[in-house]
This record gives sequence, C-alpha cells and structure tokens, in this order.
Amino acid sequence: MTDAFIELLDPRIEYGEEIDALSQDLGITAVTASLLWNRGMRTSEECSRFLKKEVEIFHDAYLLADMEKAVDRILKAKEDREKVVIYGDYDVDGVTATSTLCMYLRDKGIDVSYYIPNREGEGYGINLSALDSLISEGNRLMITVDTGITAADEVEYARKNGLDVIITDHHECGLSDDGQMLLPDACAVINPRRSDCVYPFKELAGVGVVFKLLCAIEQKLNDLAGLRENYIRNVIMRYGDLIAIGTVADVMPLIDENRLIVSVGMALTDKNPRPGVAALLDIAQGGPDKNKTKKTRRRRKMTSSTIGYTIAPRINAAGRIASAKRAVELFLTDEEFEAQAIASELCEINRQRQLLENKIAEQVQQIIEAEFDFERDLVIVLEDDSWHQGVIGIVASRITERYNLPAILISFDGEIGKGSGRGIKGLNLVDALNSCSDCLIRFGGHELAAGLSIERGRIAEFKQRINDYARANLNLSDLTTRTTVDCELRAEDLNLSQANELYLLEPYGVANPTPVFVVRDAAIIEKTPIGSNRHTRLTVEKDGVRFVAVYFGIAAEELDFFTGDHADIIFNLDVNDFMNIQSVQLIVRQMYPCRKYLSELDRQREIYKTILDNPRSEYLRGIDINSFIPLREDFVAVYVYIRREFRFGRNRLSIRSIERNIGAPCYTKVRFIIDILSETGVIAASPVETSEPEGGSEYFDFTINNVSTKISLERSDIYKKLLELR
Repeated sequence: MTDAFIELLDPRIEYGEEIDALSQDLGITAVTASLLWNRGMRTSEECSRFLKKEVEIFHDAYLLADMEKAVDRILKAKEDREKVVIYGDYDVDGVTATSTLCMYLRDKGIDVSYYIPNREGEGYGINLSALDSLISEGNRLMITVDTGITAADEVEYARKNGLDVIITDHHECGLSDDGQMLLPDACAVINPRRSDCVYPFKELAGVGVVFKLLCAIEQKLNDLAGLRENYIRNVIMRYGDLIAIGTVADVMPLIDENRLIVSVGMALTDKNPRPGVAALLDIAQGGPDKNKTKKTRRRRKMTSSTIGYTIAPRINAAGRIASAKRAVELFLTDEEFEAQAIASELCEINRQRQLLENKIAEQVQQIIEAEFDFERDLVIVLEDDSWHQGVIGIVASRITERYNLPAILISFDGEIGKGSGRGIKGLNLVDALNSCSDCLIRFGGHELAAGLSIERGRIAEFKQRINDYARANLNLSDLTTRTTVDCELRAEDLNLSQANELYLLEPYGVANPTPVFVVRDAAIIEKTPIGSNRHTRLTVEKDGVRFVAVYFGIAAEELDFFTGDHADIIFNLDVNDFMNIQSVQLIVRQMYPCRKYLSELDRQREIYKTILDNPRSEYLRGIDINSFIPLREDFVAVYVYIRREFRFGRNRLSIRSIERNIGAPCYTKVRFIIDILSETGVIAASPVETSEPEGGSEYFDFTINNVSTKISLERSDIYKKLLELR
C-alpha cells in the first residue's frame, strides 16, 4: 500500500550484476553506481567522465547571435569614456548578473553604475521613469541583464533619447500574431533562446549569458593585445562563485555548461569565498567564529543545496521586501567588516520575509479549509488587500505543494491586483491564464509559474473561467502524487562514507536531482520539536542501528507518528557537521507507516465495518471480538484526551494520535469509542475529507458538548450491539 505513493527506480532489482560491475570498476558503492545508472550512464567510461566532469565543455561565446556587436559597442564605450549603466532584475539571477558585470567592467576601467527596479513600486522589467532618470545622469549605454527581451517600446524610447541599449537575457522572446520572433531594436540582443541563434546550449541563466559576454570581451582584448592567455579560466576563476549562485537559484538544468560552471563556482567558494559570500554563510550558519581567522574558520561544504536553501533566500528577500541593491553591495564589497554588516541586514530582512510568509500562509490555509470547494474546483484563487506583493509567490508555492493544486494569490492595491501563481504538472498555467485573458490586464510566465494583473471587478469571473478550463483540461490522475525514489537503503548503507561519496555527483539540480532514498520499517525511538517547533527531529532505528532524521517544515505535533511506530521514510542522505564532528543525517521528505502496520490497519477497518453491517458474518468467526469492545476506562481515556486537546485549540485529531496517546493501539476499538460518544451526545465528531490520506491516517474534527445530565453509554445502539457480541 505504501508503494502507491512511491515510484522506486532501484536498478539493482533488475540489473544487479551490471551495477556490481560498475561499482567494482569505479571503486564506488553499489548505491552510487545505481544513482549513475538512474541518470542514464551505463558504462564505466560514461560514469567516469560524468564524475570527473569531462563530458562538459565551454562553447564558443561568439556563437551567440549579436555577440560581436555587443563586444564592439562595450569596447567603444571604454575607448570614448562613456558612462555605462547596468539594468538588472531583483531576483538572485539578476543580482548576481548585475554584480558580475559591474565588477568586470570596473576592472576594465569603464565608468559603470547599476540600476535595479523596486519590486513593489516599479515591478519587473524596464520602465520609462527609470530610463528618464538614467538618461538625465548622462549614461550613454545601458546593458540589461536577466531582463529586457520583450521591452521593445522601452528600448525604442531609450534610443530616441540618446541611450544605446544592449540586451542580455535568457527568457523567451516575444512573438507576433503569426508566430514570428520579435526583438527590441537594440544595438545587440544576446539571448540563447533566439530562434536564429546557433548557440548549442539554450539553458543558460541570465548570469550565464553575462558570463559568455565577459568571455567574449576577454577573448577580443587578448586578440587585440596578441596574448595567448586562457581567457575563459580568467573569467570563471574571478566570478565563478556568483555565476554558480545565480544559475542554481534560477533553477536552471545542471547539465552541459551549467554543470561545469556550478562545479567550478562551488569549489571556489569552498577554497576562498569572497567576503560577501563568506559573511552570508557565516551568519546564516550560526554566526562567525571570532576566535578563528579567515584562513582557519571552518564552514560546511558548499553544495547546490547550500545555495538553494541558505544563500538564495537571503538574496531574494532583499528584492522581495526591501531593495535588491543591498544584495549587490554585498557581492561588490572587498571589506570583511562591511560584508558582515550587510549580511546581517539581509538575514534580518529574510527573517521578516519568513514572518510575512508564515502569516499569509496561515491566513490562506484557514480560508482554503473554510471556503474552498475541493469537490468542484481544481484551481485555488484567493485575494486580499493586505498581502505583501513580494511574498505571495512563495506562499502560492507552499499552497501548491500542500494541496497539489494550482494556486494563484492576488494582492490588491486599490482597484488593481497583482497576482502570482504556481502550477502543477499536467496543467500549463500560462495556457490556463490565456484561456481567460480577457479577464486580465496582463499576464506572463511559464508552465509552472506565472504572474498577472487584474481589476477587482473581474475576480469572480476569473475564478470561474480558470476553473472551467482546469476541469476540461486537467487529468484527475495527475493529482495523485508519487515520489520518485532512487534506491532502497539498508542499515549498513546509512554510513558517513556513503553520504560523503554522494558529493561526487554534485552539483545537484534540475536534470541531476538530489538522490532520494527510502528505508523501510524503521522504528521511531524519539520525536523532538526543534526550531521553535517549526521542525521535527527524529531518532529512528533500523536493524539495531540508530540514526537522526530531521523533518523540516513539519511541527512535531503535526507529524502523525509516535514513539514505537514503524515507518517507511523517504529522505535525502546528508552529512551533519556539528562542532567539527561529522555524522549521518536523514533529511525527511515523506513518511508512511510500514506495510505490516497498513496490513493490520486494513484488517481492523474490515472488522469494524463488518461488526457494524453484519455482526453475524462468517468473516468474524475465530476473531476475538472482546479485544475490540471498549471498557469504561477506555472511554474515559479517549474523552479526557480529546477534551484536553480541544481546550488547547487542537480540535482536529487523527485516529492514530488517539490510539498512541491513550496507549491502546487498536483502530477498531477507538472508532467504536468515537461512534458511541457521538451517538450519546458527549462529543460531536466530523470526519475530515482529504485526498488519499498519507499512511492511512483518518482525521476527525471534534467538539466537546456541554452535557448537563449524566449520560449512560448503554443507551447507544452501537454499544448494545457490541455487548451482545461479547
């Protein structure tokens, strides 16, 4: 039954001999060999090239359309001493691209500044007000990074007012009504996604496109000077860390050039991080150690997860609720003290972002539980005047992940609302928005994420139309989520050597996902709240060996597993480095009761149903019915527990939580107690309708009734039926 939630890829089941051969040839474990097999490598040579990163090469930057034009215009600006401005975006990709290009051009002696619009006041992309300001400051060349590919009107305005524009971007190009590519009339438009661009790799991030621009400039300068230096190495060794951060944060596929870029960038950060990155890592990971010098201070190994969960959120937070310029300043500074100050500020902004996010998420979930019709609608659309525009996209992601439904959250300022949406596989969000485009002022995005603007008066129609589209186009089978698992691990596989060997496959990301494992029938020894009860730490045991597992984002009281339970745990394998002592740690993704529990649960559900519907059934012959008939102390224990939780505001309880908290692990008995207490009016119990419950958990919403007279349980018809069977 657990396997209904798991798609197990473990190639050792079918290709055991081949996996063992790879393991022996390469000197790696069978688990690591299995991971390489799952990523499409079948021979020792293929695996070796992947591990040594020999498959990837850097392509010729001049294969990008308009690259020659861009390089010549930038070198002309250098020669003529023109003022140059970089126009960036407020996300991590835009911030790292802005920082990288700014540092490089300053190193070349160019008079360069940068401008990043404010998300709240200006929104995404180039705006005319900003152009007027930049023109008045005497700028003669503007280079966009991570933006501008659809800004035809704005580029034309700039050109007419004496400001040349070079576009560097990686987003989809605009199309005419007949499907022809539309490009701004700029000095140069560098974008690997141009349909007329022969560049062989289309998946560069915005900062990746900037990297290619720098390589092209370096190559041209070397040629002019008659030098034979390794210009690509010069660029990647100087800026590789920022290029890697932007590439990972923008969730680009870590294949081809991206894999090489990120690998080099993470190695640079491990060896000698720039002051801004070092300060951010130090503070985010517990603060700098004042007793250690910069050279001896120990930091956790840099991984794509470090970028995704430690660096990126703090850089993004600046652009979401403050100013992304502070994030650029962090990367530009060479002063350790200034870096520490800015990093502290960004971490505080991120904490504010988390508080805002959690507050909005709580409001949204309350509205969904109270008002959303799961039977009818397939797209969650909610609006509010108080929600912060910079945070609703993250909350939409959380809602989509929780309910496995597309979610669109809209924040209104006056009569105009701006929304952020997140989609699911099986429903293209942009296509869905396009189906009701006449309800919207504007919209854009891609399959799984989109933004929109809408008038307040069109909300009701928009909700109906987009749900009509979803009902017509979304296959309901797509709403059943299954977690893809690479391998099943045994206790002997859960060791520090195996966890460290996984670093060979880094960097992880799109097209090379972090390995996912499952361990079956692990006993839960201890459950402890951590992180102000926002997360849970578990001590689990498998075949006599104990491990620590951490479940992020799940409070201990929300986790419907208890000491003594056995679970199938889906997880990522991690190395925990605490006080310079390394240990294996399981990062939990999902948990399900083990097969034995589920089998017994199915049996007890059948017994419960049979006793109610046909107590004289042959099915019950040979079953000890007395073990399922509650005694008076059982009623008291259940009632006391429900009443206590109800008084603490926790009225939604699972059958399993009641079983474990009263020390009576018997589903059938607890169900009868709930039925009898409800039938006699002591409590009210409403079953909670959910999608297929994880691990078979069944939940009820309970109310304690004010009963003024003594209640006799023998008045219950269900109880009478049970007593007759005793």
